[in-house]
Amino acid sequence: MFPTEEVTLPSKGLLYPLDNPLAKGSVEMKYMTAREEDILTNESYIKKGIVIDKLLQSLIISPINYDDLAIGDKNALLIAARVLGYGKDYSFTIENNKGEKIEHTVDLTALEDKLLNEEHLLKPNHNEFSFTLPILKKTVTFKILTTHDEKKIESELKGLRKSTKEVGELTTRLKHIILSVDGDYEIATVRNFVDNQLLARDSRALREYMKQISPDVNMTFDYEDENGEMQRGVNVPLNVNFFWPDA
Repeated sequence: MFPTEEVTLPSKGLLYPLDNPLAKGSVEMKYMTAREEDILTNESYIKKGIVIDKLLQSLIISPINYDDLAIGDKNALLIAARVLGYGKDYSFTIENNKGEKIEHTVDLTALEDKLLNEEHLLKPNHNEFSFTLPILKKTVTFKILTTHDEKKIESELKGLRKSTKEVGELTTRLKHIILSVDGDYEIATVRNFVDNQLLARDSRALREYMKQISPDVNMTFDYEDENGEMQRGVNVPLNVNFFWPDA
């Protein structure tokens, strides 16, 4: 009924079991229609913070479980949805070196995927990686978070906010990221380790390594300023104009 495009996933499908449709390494998406614009203006979805999820679920044609998507793969679909809906040119305001506001336009199709290197995986089509903490010298295995994991984390954080004044968002996330400590996969062991043993320097090193190997979309660009100098690695801001160009 509608034209579609095949969107390549930064993970190349290597994070998913072979019997999962996402293991194909790509997802078919349709072009945005007036129905999807209705989703983008749905006040209930906006208030609940689920409007983007509802949009992507409406655009995806492939028979996948949306919650299985790794966060970096979902980001790739997010960029594709914007291109299929409103075109590749995205205009926004940035601040130059003089503190002045300038208008800039980025070609979203030129943003490069940060592809997963399968050599980092413990085994193919299995979302598990290994890292030795530089200070404690313990070996932890960890996973790349999925949409389902993010929902579980948010639910846990919501419960913590109701029951205590102190909410450890970082430690809560780490408890879902880390799968084992020195070969011990018991959930209680992992949570106790994060709460009582994990050093700040080791935590930072783990997070830096995760950032380095995680599949995603490189959301930075280079541009030449008014003095003819190249400004590199400028972040593409995802503001209200991204899906609401007329806002």
